[in-house]
Amino acid sequence: MSSAPLAGTRAPQLARRALILIILGACVLATGSWRVYSNTWDEPEHLAAGIELLDRGKYEYDTEHPPLGRVFLAIGPYLAGARSFGTPPPEGTPEGLHILYVKGAYWRDLTLARLGMLPFLVLLLTTTWLWARRLLPSEGAALLAVVLTVSVPPVLGHAALASLDVAAAATTLLALYALQRWLVSARLSDAVFFGLASGVAVVTKFSSVPFIGVSLIALSLAHWATLRGTRLTHAATVAAPARADPTIWRRRVGGLALAALLGLAPVWLVYGPRVADPAGVAFRFNWAVSYLLQQHGLAHAFGVLLSHLWLPRELKDLVNGVVAVKAHNDSGHLSYLLGETRLTGWWYFYLVALVVKTPIPLLIAGPVGLVALALDGWRRRDSWALAPLAALVAILVFASAVSRINIGIRHILIVYPFFALGAAHLTVRVWRALRATGAGAGAGAGAGAGAGATDVSPTVRQMPNHPLNRLKNLRILGMAAVLAALVWQLSTLWRAWPDYLPYFNELVAHPERVLVDSDLDWGQDLHRLEVRAAQLRIGHLNLAYRGTADLRREPLPPVHILAPHERAAGWVAVSQLARTRNHSDYDWLDAYDPVERVGKTIDLYYLP
Repeated sequence: MSSAPLAGTRAPQLARRALILIILGACVLATGSWRVYSNTWDEPEHLAAGIELLDRGKYEYDTEHPPLGRVFLAIGPYLAGARSFGTPPPEGTPEGLHILYVKGAYWRDLTLARLGMLPFLVLLLTTTWLWARRLLPSEGAALLAVVLTVSVPPVLGHAALASLDVAAAATTLLALYALQRWLVSARLSDAVFFGLASGVAVVTKFSSVPFIGVSLIALSLAHWATLRGTRLTHAATVAAPARADPTIWRRRVGGLALAALLGLAPVWLVYGPRVADPAGVAFRFNWAVSYLLQQHGLAHAFGVLLSHLWLPRELKDLVNGVVAVKAHNDSGHLSYLLGETRLTGWWYFYLVALVVKTPIPLLIAGPVGLVALALDGWRRRDSWALAPLAALVAILVFASAVSRINIGIRHILIVYPFFALGAAHLTVRVWRALRATGAGAGAGAGAGAGAGATDVSPTVRQMPNHPLNRLKNLRILGMAAVLAALVWQLSTLWRAWPDYLPYFNELVAHPERVLVDSDLDWGQDLHRLEVRAAQLRIGHLNLAYRGTADLRREPLPPVHILAPHERAAGWVAVSQLARTRNHSDYDWLDAYDPVERVGKTIDLYYLP
C-alpha cells in the first residue's frame, strides 16, 4: 500500500530528468556549427552593442533592438577581455568586426558570444514543456512536444548564433503562457507573472510588443467564448441562468493595469544602469517624436501625446527603439522570394517560408493537431486548449498583414512550439485510438469465441478477409505509419547537422529559387570557402560574397572582388545571396557548371 505514493511521484521525477537530457542534447546539437560558420550578417553589430553597454555604459548601436539579449551574448567575450573601441554610432558592424579581429581571438570571442544564446534555447524548451504539461494528457506526451520542437532545424540553427531570434521566441512564448494563466485564474499573482514576463520579452526584442498585443486580444476572445458557452450550456440545463461574478471586470482591469506597471520593471533594469547622456537621449527621442508627427492616424496622435508628455530616460530609449522598428518596417527591406526581389515584401512570405522550412511531418501534423486540440477544448469549454491555435493565428495574421521586413522564418520562430504542441496532441490521440481499436478487436473476437477468450480464434486467424483480421492489419499499418512519421521528423537532427540554419524540407530541390537571406545564405560559409581554397591550393580567387565578415582579415588567397556583370577567368566563387539580389549581376555564370558547392551557399567554379 505504501508504494502508490512513490509510484505517483516517480513519473514526474523521471520526466524532469528526461527533459534535462533533451535540453542538453539540443544544446550540444546547436553547438555543431560554432566552429563551422563564419560570423553571420547581424552577429558583429549585436556584439558591438552588448560590449558597448557593458564596457562604456552606452547603448547607441542599432537601437531598434533592445539590450537584454545583446548583454547575454556579450558577457562571455567581455569577461575574456573584449572591449569597446568607440566606433561612431549608429552603425555597429565595423565596431563588432574590430572587436572580433583586432586581438586575434576571432573564434574565441565569436564562440563565447554564441554560447550566450543557449540559455534562451533552454528557456524556449522549458516553456514549451510548461505549455505541454497543461495541455497534453501525460508526461510522455509533454516530452514528445519538447522533442518535436528540438527537431525543427531553424530553431537549432538560430539558437547556435549570436542573434536575438530564439531569445525573442523564448521570452514571448513565456509571456503568452503567463497571459493565458492570468486570463483563466484572474489572480493578481498571475497578473504579476504576466507583467514581468512581458517586460522581459519587450527588452529582448521589440517584435514581442505586437505579438503579445494581438495574442492578448485573441486569447481574451477565446477565453470569453468558452465562458459564454459554459454559461449558455448551464442556463439550458437549470432553471435560473448562471450569473457572472460582478467583480470580475474590476479584477481584470486591475490585473491588466498591474501587469502593465510591472512590465516597466525589466525596462528600467535593462535601460537604467547607464552613464548620463542627456544630449544623446534627447536627440534619439526627438527623432522618434518627429517621425510619428509625420505619420497619420494613431501614429500621429501618439506623436502629439509624446510631444506634451514628460518621460524618464528609460522610457524615452524604449520609445526610440519601438519607433525605429516602425520606421524600418515602413520603409521596407530588400527581400527575396520565389525568384523575385521586393522592398515591401509579400503578404504570403511567412506562409511560404513555413511550407519550405518546416519538416514535412510537423508541417502536416502541427496545424491538424492544433485544430483538433481546439475542437476538443471547445467541447470541454477549456480555453487553454484553444489558446495555442488562437495565438498562432493572431501572430501569423499580424506578420503577414503588417510586416514588410521579410528576411527570414527567424522572425516567427515562436510558431514552432505551437506546431509541436499540436503534433504531439495528434500523435498521442491517434496512437491511443489505434490501441483502443486493437483492444476492441480482441474483445470482439473473445466474445465470439466464448467466455474468457482474449484473442482471435484459430478459425478467424485462417480467414484473411475476416473483418477482425482486416482491422488488426489496419491497426498495425496505422501504428507503423505513426512511428515512421516520428522517425522522419527526428531524422532531420542527423540529416541536417550541422547545417540547421539553411535547412529546407524535401519539397524544395533548389532552395536558392525560393528563399535566401537568413533562411539559406547569411554569409556563414566563408570559413568553409577558406578551408576549401587551401585544400585546392587556389592561388587567386574571384569572389562575389555578401556578408559582414572583413575579407581583408580573413585567411583567403589573393582575392579580386567580382563586381556585378564583370566576367572573370580562373577560380570564381559566388554566394547565393550575391546571385539573388539581382539575378542579372552574375547570370553569365549560368552557362557553366560549378566544380562544387562549398557548404550550402557558395558555388565554386573553375573557368579556364
